[in-house]
Amino acid sequence: MLQILFRSVDYWIVEKPAGMSFHAESEELGVMQTLAISYPDQSFYPVHRLDKMTSGLLIVACHAVAAAEFGKMFENHEMEKRYLALSVKKPKKKQGTISGGMAPSRRGQWKLTQDNENLAVTQFFSSAFQGLRVFIVRPLTGKTHQIRVALKSLGSPILGDLRYSGEGADRGYLHAYSLRFNWRGEMKSYLSLPISGEHFSSELSDFVTTQFDESLLKWPGKK
Repeated sequence: MLQILFRSVDYWIVEKPAGMSFHAESEELGVMQTLAISYPDQSFYPVHRLDKMTSGLLIVACHAVAAAEFGKMFENHEMEKRYLALSVKKPKKKQGTISGGMAPSRRGQWKLTQDNENLAVTQFFSSAFQGLRVFIVRPLTGKTHQIRVALKSLGSPILGDLRYSGEGADRGYLHAYSLRFNWRGEMKSYLSLPISGEHFSSELSDFVTTQFDESLLKWPGKK
């Protein structure tokens, strides 16, 4: 259920499937429990998490020192993450930055506010592909449901994200596909485009690779 993409003495990179929780829910095993059962001789420490509907790359630390180092990196916004999202709705703007406070709303939802309390900052590019809208997303903060709320605010809720008014689908179409960070003086980069889901096709992956080439994208500077 969990694909291991990279192992070292300090951390592992795993790929979480859509529909798996980070921690156990009732009788369903989460990411951390699955790792503990599958690799009983290895210690694991959570570093960050993905929503249940979201698939993609996760870092898990192998000891407390590494976990603390990653914690500081996330706190200082030194982790470069990229997400791929699909929507059936055209956004209010093709690219830009969505910034606002995050506040609890009804039915387990979150909403954007006009103030800076619990500030969430999300940058994105988008393009049309085979009747869908493709988003490449760069979150500069790591708030709960941040990307899902940001795209809904653009009028483009994520396909399959029923909680935030997305169209019904076989899965939630949000995937964490890229991680890049400096680990003890060496740049590390991990990439895994999605393969699970009716609309996550090889043609889409080819489109993303060419249309959203990181060497050509001009992301706004971090503020």
